[in-house]
Amino acid sequence: MTFDTIKAIIADKLDINPEQITMESGFDDMKVDSLYMVEIMLSIEEAFGITIDEAEGMNTVADLVAYVENKLQK
Repeated sequence: MTFDTIKAIIADKLDINPEQITMESGFDDMKVDSLYMVEIMLSIEEAFGITIDEAEGMNTVADLVAYVENKLQK
């Protein structure tokens, strides 16, 4: 569920097919620059009602999904 929402946000922001995005997809591989990352993070914060404190260290979609799921449990 979390992954599907995040996948949809990333696909929308990068204008790519959601089927291209897996848990193992790396942000560098998808050519996500800092501006795209900010847009993605803001959309995720809005979608889940959370605050993302630090995006550093999030290299893959799996890292981001784990972070969001951890925030939702608090």
